[in-house]
Amino acid sequence: MFENMRVYAFVGPSGTGKSYRAQWVAGENNIKYIIDDGLLIDDNEVIAGSSAKKAPTKIETIKHALFNSVQERNEMIEALKRINPDGILILGTSDGMVEKIAENLGLPKISKTIYITEVATEEEMKNARRSRTSEGKHVIPVPTFEIKKDFSGFLLDPLQIFKSKGSGNDPYIAEKSIIRPTFSYIGNFTISDSVFRQIILHLQEKERNICKISKIRADKYR
Repeated sequence: MFENMRVYAFVGPSGTGKSYRAQWVAGENNIKYIIDDGLLIDDNEVIAGSSAKKAPTKIETIKHALFNSVQERNEMIEALKRINPDGILILGTSDGMVEKIAENLGLPKISKTIYITEVATEEEMKNARRSRTSEGKHVIPVPTFEIKKDFSGFLLDPLQIFKSKGSGNDPYIAEKSIIRPTFSYIGNFTISDSVFRQIILHLQEKERNICKISKIRADKYR
């Protein structure tokens, strides 16, 4: 269906600035269309989909971004058929996530992956994480008017980016929106170590090949 389409991926942990840099990365790779958090974006315009950031929980946000819903998946596939782009850039937090998005949408295998560490410094990623964790701010790489109807009641700030791409090249100009999703108001949630222990012990009872578990250790990472 999309045999001749170039499929690239832009990968990095949540809150490190992928959406902020997405249009620049796409332009550098001669790609016009971006899939980010459930949206199909052409330059500063939303072509199809709805932002996963409007989901009430982080889990629902991930499901939406992966196009787990048959209806959302089919709507995006129909939009891609209609546009028939020669290339597309998929944003995700891991290689597995972008591969799953490509698979769900029936796209060819990803031929090139750009990682956030290749285009952002450690300090820039640290500042992006700080904004995400302390203020709950998320970036959507389209102008505010493109998503305002879907984010009534949320924090919305316009953001214009202008960067020179070097002599002889057109400047990179993009409008973006900073939003605060519903789930960021709720605060953080944690899963206690005892829950993981109970899950593991439950799996042990079901799995005949496990004779005994002598020790369970849960380590926390951020």
